Amino acid sequence: MRHTSTVRVPAAVVVLCATALSCTSPPPAPRFQAPIPELGARVTAVTPGSLGVTHRAGCPVPADRLRLIRMNHWGFDGKVHQGEMVAHERVVRPLLHVFGKAFEARFPIRRMRVTAAYGGDDDASMAADNTSAFNCRRVTGDPGRLSRHSHGDAVDINPLENPYVDRDGDVHPPAARAHLDREHPTPGMIRAGDVVTRAFREIGWSWGGRWSNPDYQHFSETGG
Repeated sequence: MRHTSTVRVPAAVVVLCATALSCTSPPPAPRFQAPIPELGARVTAVTPGSLGVTHRAGCPVPADRLRLIRMNHWGFDGKVHQGEMVAHERVVRPLLHVFGKAFEARFPIRRMRVTAAYGGDDDASMAADNTSAFNCRRVTGDPGRLSRHSHGDAVDINPLENPYVDRDGDVHPPAARAHLDREHPTPGMIRAGDVVTRAFREIGWSWGGRWSNPDYQHFSETGG
């Protein structure tokens, strides 16, 4: 039986304000589905092996605020595989909602491994078509900025099918150039209005595929 319990927002919220003019109600909490049993989700504290070199002194989020998520996903071979990723504890439940929706729709994911498996090398992770979240690193193609992945509240999905085009016009990963044509969808490609973009919209996350320099693989809580 599928479980579809949702977060319910109280009909009235009491808000304490300094003045009547400053009194505003908080935005409604997003509604999202509880993890489906088929996802096989398990959430634990991170381990040294699951972080490796992806976390170090000076990272914007402490290691004890990160979580290791293990969950099932459909592969390109039509079989169910167990994947794992590291993310901030705050976004675990929303991510389980998204990947539950993807699982229900049999959206294929090539692989899902922690970026520590690639020595924290984002280029290597993308080249392997790896779906991942936390990695304390600079923005690919823009080393002057710290990536949202460093905060654990951003996810990249199927990078080969969903390339990133930086401000210099370079494609990441380079082998993904063939997938710049978004009018002819292939398995694992993310497109506006599909199950993946809808699920992320339901939890209030933004899609990089709408940027002027599109990052079709990228979703983030803050829009960065």
